[in-house]
Amino acid sequence: MKVTVVTTCYNRSDTVVKAVRSVMFQTYPDIEHIIIDGGSTDGSVEAIRACGSTRIAHLISERDKGCYNALNKGLRLASGDIVCWLHSDDVFYDDHVVENVVEAFKKNSCDMVYANGLFVSPDNPDRVIRNWIGGEYSDRKIENGWLPLHTTVFVRKEIFDRSGGYCEDYVIAGDTDWLIRVMYKTGISIVYLPQYVVRMNYGGLSTNWKRSFQRWREDLRVYSRNGISPVMALVKKVLRKVPQFFSSK
Repeated sequence: MKVTVVTTCYNRSDTVVKAVRSVMFQTYPDIEHIIIDGGSTDGSVEAIRACGSTRIAHLISERDKGCYNALNKGLRLASGDIVCWLHSDDVFYDDHVVENVVEAFKKNSCDMVYANGLFVSPDNPDRVIRNWIGGEYSDRKIENGWLPLHTTVFVRKEIFDRSGGYCEDYVIAGDTDWLIRVMYKTGISIVYLPQYVVRMNYGGLSTNWKRSFQRWREDLRVYSRNGISPVMALVKKVLRKVPQFFSSK
């Protein structure tokens, strides 16, 4: 099984090298890395090229219409059987992540695998700020504001081909919309892998408290569009995050 890792980047020369190397050092042999850069001016592209990763199948640097437009570009180029995401501020939890996930796909003959993730301090990657434990899947959990952490999700490419990719109308909630459209009452085979697969720098677009109100407005639209009670789901989604901070201590 071939795995495609899609990374989006814009002016992240201080972090993107770690993301690229995280893919380089994976023990699983059949990986292609697609990097979509939004026209960085800080040397990000040069830093990526200097890594010398032979796993980079495509490196495109041009202006885009936002992160979901960039992700869709990467997905259109993907040739893997399985697709996952590793943003320019993130790294895989260890060198065996992709190998372990592929084994889960083979063992369960499933369409999607998701797992656990950590939000860490940008200044100290050993300091965990949020501990995201996925838990077993159910449609009921989605109705109550739960979703897997986007960057812990690995999915068969054919699922993307059927779903049509990300809705580019959203600034922050495009991944929420896509996950609900793909997972909620669709009947695809979903498996929870109780392992950590990613370390994410805390403070990105989706975790920045200054953008909370925009995120919540978009979430309400997503829930309404997908036939879920919006206010109840949003309230429970926000409340679900509170224990993640305490469990990280």
